[in-house]
Amino acid sequence: MNQTKKAKNNRKTAKQIAEYLISGGAYFWSGYLAFFIFDKGLHWSLFYAKIGADLVGWIVNYLLQRYWVFKSDDLDKHKTAVTGRYLIITAVDFLIDYVIVKSLKNFGVSPYIGQFVSSGFFTIWNYFWYKYWVFPEKKAAKKIS
Repeated sequence: MNQTKKAKNNRKTAKQIAEYLISGGAYFWSGYLAFFIFDKGLHWSLFYAKIGADLVGWIVNYLLQRYWVFKSDDLDKHKTAVTGRYLIITAVDFLIDYVIVKSLKNFGVSPYIGQFVSSGFFTIWNYFWYKYWVFPEKKAAKKIS
């Protein structure tokens, strides 16, 4: 690979990571605000407040990740597969997230702090799942059924 192409790929990756972090922030803060409303305003249990907050965040996250960060015309041909993969990883994420937040709460850590801890894990975990499995680039998109 020549230097120009390598530099271009590096810039593309850096831009994608920056967009991923911005959209991840939108996901986190929209979900965090929703959690506060469900927890303090509506007095829902931790489980239901987390589900409600995560639903809000997941919608924001999917739209930003799919149509901005990992935007690809090739993915348009596989909307059902892409959405299905997003739903699978999101269900796994919810279980892991709930275990992290609930476990920390059992040790006396506020769920509001626990969500920051959890988001640190998911920032790295989800980038790789999204990039290589949920919203794969052109070469990998051909493999999606």
